[in-house]
Amino acid sequence: MASATHKKVIVIAGPTAVGKTAVAIQLAEYFHTEIISADSRQCFKELNIGVARPTEQELQKVKHHFIASHSIQDEVTAVDFEKYALQKVEDLFKEHDVVVMVGGTGLYIKAFCEGLDIIPAVDAEIRERIIKGYNEKGLEWLQQQLQTKDPSFYAIGEIQNPQRMMRALEVFESTGQSILSFRKGEKVTRNFNIIKIGLELPKEELHRNIHNRVDAMMQAGQLEEAKELVEYKTLNALQTVGYAELFEQLEGRISLADAVERIKINTRQYAKRQMTWFKKDVDINWFNPLQVKEMIALIQE
Repeated sequence: MASATHKKVIVIAGPTAVGKTAVAIQLAEYFHTEIISADSRQCFKELNIGVARPTEQELQKVKHHFIASHSIQDEVTAVDFEKYALQKVEDLFKEHDVVVMVGGTGLYIKAFCEGLDIIPAVDAEIRERIIKGYNEKGLEWLQQQLQTKDPSFYAIGEIQNPQRMMRALEVFESTGQSILSFRKGEKVTRNFNIIKIGLELPKEELHRNIHNRVDAMMQAGQLEEAKELVEYKTLNALQTVGYAELFEQLEGRISLADAVERIKINTRQYAKRQMTWFKKDVDINWFNPLQVKEMIALIQE
C-alpha cells in the first residue's frame, strides 16, 4: 500500500445546486473509494428534502459519511467536523489511497484542510437568548448588537449571515472579547495531499438550477417536512434557507407563493456568498461540472 504521502483527499467545493454530488460520485466510482460530506445541514437525520440530501440511489452507489449522522438536537460545529473527518480519513486510508470530500460549507472544508483556531465554550443560556432575539427582532437587531458590542467584527464580518453574526455575538457575550481575537491565522499541515476542485457554472445557469431545485423540493414534500419540524424551529440547525421561510408561511405571516419566492432569492444569495468564500482560496482548481475527465487528469498528475 502507498505511504501516507501518496494518500490524497479530493475536495469538491462550490455553490449550492452546481452539481457537486454527481461529480463526487463519478470521482469516487472512478477511484473505487468513499465520500465524506462537508455539509453542515445534510448531517442532520431529520433534514432531508430541504437540504438536498443525496438520494437513496446515490447513497447506494457510493458509501457516504457524515450524512444523517446526527440529530438536530446535537450541537455540531466546524471543530466537531474537523475531528470527525480527520478520523474518518485515517480509517479510509487503510483501504484506499484516495478519499473524496464534497460540500458547500466553506468553514468545514477550511477546518479539515487547515485546522481551526480554538474558541472558548459559549454559555448555553446566552446562545438561546441570542437565537430568541434574532427570531423575534430579525437581522437588523443582530447587526445593531454587533455594531455596538463588537465593532471590529461588524467592520469585516459577514453581516448578512445570521449564523456568523449569532456566533460572533455569543462569543463576545460569553468571553468579553471579539471572535477575531481568537483567530491565530496559522495553518496546520496535514500528512496527506489535498487536491481542491471547485465547480462553477455561468450565473444564469446556476440560478436556473436553483429555481428548478426549489420547485422540485416543494413537489417532493418540503412543506410537509417543515410542518414536522415547526416545534424545533428555534434550534440552530433550522436557522437555514428552505425552512425559515416555510415556518413563516406556516405561522400565517406570508403566503406559500411568497415563501417559495423567498427561498429562491435567499438560495441565490447564499450561493453568491459561497462563491465569494471559495474564490478567496487560491488552491482551488476551477472546472465546469461536466469536465470530469479533466478533473481526473489533474488528480492523477
